[in-house]
Amino acid sequence: MEEDLKSFIKVWVYGIISISYCYYIATRIRSGVPRLLSIFPVLVLFLVIPLSFSSAHLSLYTTFSLTFLANFKLILFSFDKGPLIPLPTTLGRFFCFTCFPIKAQENPNSQNHFPKRDVAVKVAIVGVLLHLYGYRNNLSPTLLLALYFVQLYLEIDIVASFFKIAVVIFLGCDLEPQSNKPYLATSLQDFWGRRWNLMVPAILRAAVYAPMRQVSERRMSSGWGLFPGVLAAFIVSGLYHELLFYYLTREMPTWEVTWYFVLQGVCTAAEIALKKKTTVTQRWQLTPAVSRLLTVGFVFLTGVRLFAPQLVRSGVLERYKYEEVLFVDFIKQKFITLLGIFLTSVKSFNGV
Repeated sequence: MEEDLKSFIKVWVYGIISISYCYYIATRIRSGVPRLLSIFPVLVLFLVIPLSFSSAHLSLYTTFSLTFLANFKLILFSFDKGPLIPLPTTLGRFFCFTCFPIKAQENPNSQNHFPKRDVAVKVAIVGVLLHLYGYRNNLSPTLLLALYFVQLYLEIDIVASFFKIAVVIFLGCDLEPQSNKPYLATSLQDFWGRRWNLMVPAILRAAVYAPMRQVSERRMSSGWGLFPGVLAAFIVSGLYHELLFYYLTREMPTWEVTWYFVLQGVCTAAEIALKKKTTVTQRWQLTPAVSRLLTVGFVFLTGVRLFAPQLVRSGVLERYKYEEVLFVDFIKQKFITLLGIFLTSVKSFNGV
């Protein structure tokens, strides 16, 4: 644990230096290919840097922050596009907006506040899930897998909530939400485009979907030009997840996760096409409750068949849980050590 934490600190020192270079040097280079070439070494560094960890947690968060978010945002920045344009006024803002899934809110709302009740409920649910793992021998593998993914979603959301309030204090600006209750999605387009991990579709929309749509509309009618863009965005997302799985498992890709995203892309495109047929949608209009059940059920069941097997076979999920136990024990040990030093200092002070 200590070695991984040292590597984590070292990696983020490299990250700060690299982002500082992009802010002070690359911004002075003409946008386009020249600027892209100037930051190419940074892109390569962020691509290999997750290999520094053996921890699943640290690999996951570093891959998402540097290999995906930072690399895609910097590529867009090279062409004066994306969330880093206009250029943030300070290095601190540039670093945060580059590496983290945040975006400044265009219409700040003075009523924005820390969702104490929602976070408390999510923490309580995580506590219940951790208790249920004690009965794992009595749970079906599918149910146990569902509980793992629910816990992962809740943990990420809780961390994101605390992180968001820290960044708001540091940057002094309101931020867009990171997600929008994906379990209430009434369609695949709603789930992937408007509710789940909102920064990811925003980046893929600018980096993959929009350019692909422009190219496809030159060869087909504008009404059909969006479908290659949708499919391309999902394929890129699948390839990124294959890379993430490699960092986590150190095993060669099985391409199951890519097929998962290809399936989601095809079904989302078919759904969009179906919505264009107003007579069909009016005849087969579903209630919100049924739509939510079908949407979330489809995402989960296809995930069980295609997304999860590699993680289960490699033991990453079990290692993820084991690392949580080690991390809690590590924090307790450090706390007890610091408490002992403090009490010893107090006694020495009173003795004097």
